[in-house]
Amino acid sequence: MNTTQINQELFTFIQNSPSPYHAVASAASMLESHGFQPLREQDAWALEYGGRYYVTRNQSSLAAFCLPEAAHAGNPSFHIIASHSDSPSFKLKENGEMTVENRYTRLNVERYGGSILAPWFDRPLSLAGRVLTEENGHIESRLVNLDQDLAMIVNLAIHMNRGINDGYKYSIQTDMLPLIGGCQPPVSVRAMAASSLNLAESAILTMDLFLYNRMEGRIWGASREFIGAPRLDDLQCAFASFRAISGQVHPDLIPMAVMFDNEEVGSQSRQGACSTFLKDVMRRISLSLNLTEEGYLRALSRSFMVSADNGHALHPNYPAKSDPGNHPYLNGGVMIKYAANQKYTSDGISSAIFRAICRQEQIPTQVFFNHSDVPGGSTLGNLSASQISIPSVDIGAPLLGMHSPYETGGAEDTLSLVAAMEAFLKTRIEYEGEQSFRLLPMEKSR
Repeated sequence: MNTTQINQELFTFIQNSPSPYHAVASAASMLESHGFQPLREQDAWALEYGGRYYVTRNQSSLAAFCLPEAAHAGNPSFHIIASHSDSPSFKLKENGEMTVENRYTRLNVERYGGSILAPWFDRPLSLAGRVLTEENGHIESRLVNLDQDLAMIVNLAIHMNRGINDGYKYSIQTDMLPLIGGCQPPVSVRAMAASSLNLAESAILTMDLFLYNRMEGRIWGASREFIGAPRLDDLQCAFASFRAISGQVHPDLIPMAVMFDNEEVGSQSRQGACSTFLKDVMRRISLSLNLTEEGYLRALSRSFMVSADNGHALHPNYPAKSDPGNHPYLNGGVMIKYAANQKYTSDGISSAIFRAICRQEQIPTQVFFNHSDVPGGSTLGNLSASQISIPSVDIGAPLLGMHSPYETGGAEDTLSLVAAMEAFLKTRIEYEGEQSFRLLPMEKSR
């Protein structure tokens, strides 16, 4: 697989994932094409040795896993890659159409996550998400993507805001409402959604719809060394994790690829990293393998998590914003993220294990620390640790313009990310004590 091919696959995945619900559907489609079977949390699970499965929660989080063959099931350990499905955006409110002097129709939206606001202006936007319908007492959730150049958040001319280039504090309620049409005929997003699904408008009870940037992914630069795309944070990591688990994995492991929702707003939801979703799935897997409580706890002690969420590259215009000694570059390889405040879970042991796995496969790695005066955010590993206590390392691909509606990455880094995750799922970690570990690479495929 070359750089162009893997990035085109990534762009297709992102294009098909304009909302967290679509991201889960895209991942499910990828998994099913490689033999994974869907499960429901509400059903009894009849799992089989050697089987491949996935389960979703709220249509916006997904956990995929493989079971070992019976001959390898006696001493299992979980190898988990965690990513997230959501990205900063704007969510449409109920009764979202707002008219201005009976000439324009705007959409009433609220901010979702920590987005950079200025780049959202003056570019084609659309709406995607899910609608909840009811017919004869049957309530159903259905994905919808209006998939057209539908709306635009329009700037105020500089003549009317002379200070726009001197620093400006945007009001979400005033400045960030997208223009969607005139008033004749009346604009109805509900009617548009119903029409796209061949439904009566009255059948729709409610909607969870998000604005998304319509621009497609591109490979660019003087030597085509960069990529640009919406939602690289964190669909690049999610794509890489599902691609890795769809291939060969170590026969002794229980590999998992988990994509949580709501990371951008703190993960405090029933489908976020702070929820019991991962723990519930792992407990049910252990029950299917007939593990005792002690057996399950022993499996946890042998397990490992890769918390995969993209991070910051050194910015050519703002090098002083980066740590002076530990700043990744685009196309420099997978970044390992550290923070003394434990917002990132990497420590000497977990990062040494991950580095050694990458070194065996000659996969480049680099180090990220926040500038000591510029606090960073948290991510998945430390939050999921409140539910599942296992060693973890925080990694990602370096980006420029993170949380912009169009982010920049390195063209080589998607390939490095996929290769690192594949290597992780092909390597068993044998814990010989608190101070000694041995890596056992896969000798044969499943």
